[in-house]
Parts: sequence; C-alpha cells; structure tokens
Amino acid sequence: MALSVEMVAQEALGLPTGERALLAEKLLDSLAGETNTDVDRAWVDEVRRRRAAVRDGSATLIDGPDAVRQARAAIRE
Repeated sequence: MALSVEMVAQEALGLPTGERALLAEKLLDSLAGETNTDVDRAWVDEVRRRRAAVRDGSATLIDGPDAVRQARAAIRE
C-alpha cells in the first residue's frame, strides 16, 4: 500500500524535534534541483540591495520584538 502525504505527515509529526528538523532539511534538499533560477537570482539581488542599504545607513533597522509588534499591528488594521 502506498503511503499518502497525510499518513507520512502524521508519522513525521510524531518524531522528536531534532528528527523532524533533519527530515525537513532532507525534504528541502530534495527540492534543490527544482528551483527557479529567475526567482533565486531575484532573491540574491534583493539580499544584496538590502545589505548595501544597511551598510550605507539608508536602511532603518529595528530589533526583532519591535518588528513582530509592528507586523501584528499591521495585520490587525
């Protein structure tokens, strides 16, 4: 009998945290050859743009808790 995605997920969710993380990593690695190079290139370009903005001081940085607070407030609006 073939395993369904739901059956595999149910079994996987019963694993200890470390083993779930390892499984997630293996699943993501299995998709590595299936990436969209245009999307990957766009993300690399965006990361470089953001890094440059941080380095040249044109980006406004906020700490993690403030970012979460702002995101939650924006969702409530």
